[in-house]
Amino acid sequence: MPNIKSAKKRVLVSEARRVRNKDKKTELKTVLKRVRAGIAGTEGASLLVTASSKLDKAAGKGLIHKNKAARLKSRLAASAGKEA
Repeated sequence: MPNIKSAKKRVLVSEARRVRNKDKKTELKTVLKRVRAGIAGTEGASLLVTASSKLDKAAGKGLIHKNKAARLKSRLAASAGKEA
């Protein structure tokens, strides 16, 4: 544990951010799994819109890189097009 006050605060803040980021990434992965499973169903389009929105928000907040978000959205849209 650090001795300097600002270093102690950084430890606490970084841990809080790590936990928050982990939760958000886990939520994002769950959404992507649901989309991949539901693309063949009737609600595939609405799931795709939801996933696209979540990916954009995650990229905007720096949780994932913007190119990764674009790549994932493109692949989901392409797989939805094949199934439809």
